[in-house]
Amino acid sequence: MTVTAVVLAGGRGSRIGGEKALVQLGGRPLISYPVAAARAAGLSVVVAAKRSTRLPPSLDAGVLVEPETPVHPLLGVITALEQYPAVIAIPCDMPFLAPAALAALAAARDEVATLWPGRPFPALYRRALIPRLRHVLEAGGPVRFTQPGAHAAPLTSAHSREQTVINTPADLVAAERLLSRP
Repeated sequence: MTVTAVVLAGGRGSRIGGEKALVQLGGRPLISYPVAAARAAGLSVVVAAKRSTRLPPSLDAGVLVEPETPVHPLLGVITALEQYPAVIAIPCDMPFLAPAALAALAAARDEVATLWPGRPFPALYRRALIPRLRHVLEAGGPVRFTQPGAHAAPLTSAHSREQTVINTPADLVAAERLLSRP
């Protein structure tokens, strides 16, 4: 079954000052990193975002427009699963994901699989999970409630740098330092 990467960009980005997808890291928009990693893993890529979300003009991915409300990462996952049978949900704020890790996740055969136990993203979801995802979304629950018994994909590396998430200006400064290291 074909797996599509969906980069989630429908959040407010309030902790970083808004427009998270456009935040610059190493001279590139933050969203360009997970898009490039997914492409390098051999996956087709779409971005799930609100109509009002500003995205870089040079984005190398299609865009799925999700409803304006609620603001919750599961809305982007559901929007993508309505179009594709299986997706790997990747937040736009994870710049150091390794293509090999995403490829391992795409190869998982489970209904739901994650890269790292206890971490909600990136995660593989299959269309059959839409009812569970909607239930959690309607209850306003966290993403991890959609993943009971989720299996971790076999990884070649569990480098902590890959798990970096950019939520605040301080996170961005730390990521710039990580970029400068070999």
